[in-house]
Amino acid sequence: MLKNHSGLYAALKAKDARFDGRFFVGVSSTGIYCRPVCRAKLPKPENCNFYLTSAEAEQAGYRPCLLCRPELAPGNSKTDATADLAYRAARMLEENCGNGHSLDELSERLGCTGRHLRRVFTTAYNVSPVQYLQTCRLLLAKNLLTDTDLSVLQVAMAAGFGSLRRFNDVFKKQYKLSPIALRKRTSEEKCHNNDMTLTLGYRPPYRWEEILDFLAGRAMSGIEVVKNGEYLRTVDLVTAEEKHVYGWVRVGHRPKKNALIITVSETLLSVLPQVLARIRHLFDLYCDPDAVYGTLSSMNDIRPDLCVLGARLPGSFNAFEMAVRAVLGQQITVKAASTLASRIVDTYGTPIQTELEGLTHVFPSPEDILALDGPIENHFGPLGVTAARSKTIFELAQALVKGEIDFDLCARPEEEIEKLMAIRGIGSWTAQYIAMRAMEWPDAFLETDAGVKKALEPYTSRELLTMAEAWRPWRSYATINLWNKL
Repeated sequence: MLKNHSGLYAALKAKDARFDGRFFVGVSSTGIYCRPVCRAKLPKPENCNFYLTSAEAEQAGYRPCLLCRPELAPGNSKTDATADLAYRAARMLEENCGNGHSLDELSERLGCTGRHLRRVFTTAYNVSPVQYLQTCRLLLAKNLLTDTDLSVLQVAMAAGFGSLRRFNDVFKKQYKLSPIALRKRTSEEKCHNNDMTLTLGYRPPYRWEEILDFLAGRAMSGIEVVKNGEYLRTVDLVTAEEKHVYGWVRVGHRPKKNALIITVSETLLSVLPQVLARIRHLFDLYCDPDAVYGTLSSMNDIRPDLCVLGARLPGSFNAFEMAVRAVLGQQITVKAASTLASRIVDTYGTPIQTELEGLTHVFPSPEDILALDGPIENHFGPLGVTAARSKTIFELAQALVKGEIDFDLCARPEEEIEKLMAIRGIGSWTAQYIAMRAMEWPDAFLETDAGVKKALEPYTSRELLTMAEAWRPWRSYATINLWNKL
């Protein structure tokens, strides 16, 4: 439990959205816990207990508020975690809460023992990994019960409970009401069709138009569409049983709610936690804009408005897809790289049915690339891809299939960058760009990038690298601010 009672109560009283997700308040007089932005009547100070996470509040015996809905609170950024290992474990628990992976499997992926993971995690979050996982599942289920018309059984399976009986038992024990009773008590609008519409919160401000323009400029035909202020794309994910599932997502913006509205095709129900985790990554929903701006505001001493509060770092939904796009983009225009990528999709992507205009394929997987007969340049050459870049893409696919490179919340991005640069055809620019977008590395810097150099004329690359030392650990955000300035 957090001890700075007077300061936290002042933040609660202010209803300041910058504190949303950074702590939760348990109200002893009601037995309910809330986000600091909750619009309910302010409780008395002596009735308030403050917690770092929703899982900690639930372990203390509190139920989630039906008004502010703690499941919608934004998560913490990478630098918020006491230990990087605990941060990565928390993100993996959120993403994989629906597939039934054990703690031992999680610790193996993180390269540590289960005992060490439990110790580090409990120190950072004041709850065990198992308790955190249960809260992830409960809050996902609560979100689905409130915002969709899915059956209670479908909700239980999507949230990873394994059986309807276990879901009902855990839900009643923790929240003191049944899933059906919760659904009857909520009055929010639901999605009345076969697709699912959910809400993901963020910390304001959020410069939606900038990130949408960035994605629109790099969209691959057949896979991505940006129109009417929304982002749409196809999805190909693998279940715990190694089965591919296909579908689509639509992402819109609700600035009055400080949230993105996510519509997911019904076909993706079995991988819903993965879908939501990737959307959080793509749209940088874990970002704390005030923390970033606090460091990068010095950029404005060089030139006015070089750094703007609320800029987000576009991530990736499919890391291999984004990495291939980065290789294709070497020393050519953004538009030309998109054209080449779209040709690869049209020729070697997997066709799917979405009933949405412009969404027709999913990107070929690394395994698909390796399965092509004959030299890779014979396949990509007729599409306009040079032999050198074709071979680079093939070697990149090999490294990913063999597990030699890790794009998934990797512990040491600097080491992965070195591995990338060991692949012929991948230099510093490409490796840093992949780390910035696929690995969620906040401290990449592209001093040789044409856009960065143009935004900071007449400085040389060496001078830019020296200048950027003052922008650590947010140099990736400095880069995106410079691109946005153009």
